[in-house]
Amino acid sequence: MHINLSLALVLPVLALAQQQKPLGATVQDWFSKAKSYVPSAASAPWSAGAAKAAEHNVVPLTLQNWRETLTPDPKAFAEGPEEWMIFVTGGNKTCYGQCGGVEKAWDESAAILSAKPYPPNLSYLNCEDQRILCNVFAAGAPSIWHILLPRPQRDQSRPATTIRILGLSPNSTSADIVKIHATKSWKEAAVYEGIFHPFDGQLAKLGLNVPVGYALYAFGVVPSWAFMLVISFASRTIMSRRLPAGGNARQTQAHPGGAPPAG
Repeated sequence: MHINLSLALVLPVLALAQQQKPLGATVQDWFSKAKSYVPSAASAPWSAGAAKAAEHNVVPLTLQNWRETLTPDPKAFAEGPEEWMIFVTGGNKTCYGQCGGVEKAWDESAAILSAKPYPPNLSYLNCEDQRILCNVFAAGAPSIWHILLPRPQRDQSRPATTIRILGLSPNSTSADIVKIHATKSWKEAAVYEGIFHPFDGQLAKLGLNVPVGYALYAFGVVPSWAFMLVISFASRTIMSRRLPAGGNARQTQAHPGGAPPAG
């Protein structure tokens, strides 16, 4: 009787244990059920595919990597230059908070351009984070810098780097940006040949473009009253050096011949 009572108590426990799943499987079921309640990311028109394409194909430019990034592959002797499209953007201080919409348009256009048969190289420059580099380029936001980087020539010659700057507005769309490459509308813009040209400008040839970029950045962060203070001190120093040392300057000018006459 005692044995039968024990079996009666143990058998339901064993049956329940057989029906239970391992802890790992149970947790996996919980995650599966939770995922079923989360909206699919594919519901957005370009979200998953576009974000992935933009992430893997758009290179951010920094003061440390811009020379290396904007250098054609030395092993590639293909015909024609290497095409680049650089999106210049900024924040509240460098774009007055007007670049949010055009940044979204750039993300969408980067996904479209990356899917083209012969896509351009894509990059972006954030003047809010890279102010010195933006001063080196003398770049303004928002804009697209279309660059044709000459490929290495077999005779070691280096053709000029062609830069065209196309301004964007806060209302620019992804279609406007894609059109620059798709219809070659960049050809309608004038070729930039100023002294701030990062490759062929006079400052770049003298190796002064980066130092000048630092100097312009310093001028931008130093408050105006500090400059006025420096100018005031400098002018006082110059005037004090021009005055004769010791004596009364007025008496010297009134009696250049010697001492003043006695009373």
